[in-house]
Amino acid sequence: MTTKDDNEWQPATTNIELTAGESLRIMRELQGLSQQQLADRTGIPHSTIAAIEKDTAGMNIPQAKQLAIALSCHPAVLCFPGWQVTQVNTHSA
Repeated sequence: MTTKDDNEWQPATTNIELTAGESLRIMRELQGLSQQQLADRTGIPHSTIAAIEKDTAGMNIPQAKQLAIALSCHPAVLCFPGWQVTQVNTHSA
């Protein structure tokens, strides 16, 4: 049996790939919100939220910020759900 030092880490294994729209839908549903309730909270039209969730429309930066505030998450959770860090920059500026 091999063990790792406490200072070593291993990234989690990706089991599924999510789109930005799927990530938005999951975050919304986890909080028990309908698309209309999210639209009311953000001022983003219901039709736009539906299109983003269906991946027929993209999410721009202002929308990502509004949605993230309403869903209490970082915008990157919505915009980059499959992002993986493969190299850590250890250089300081």
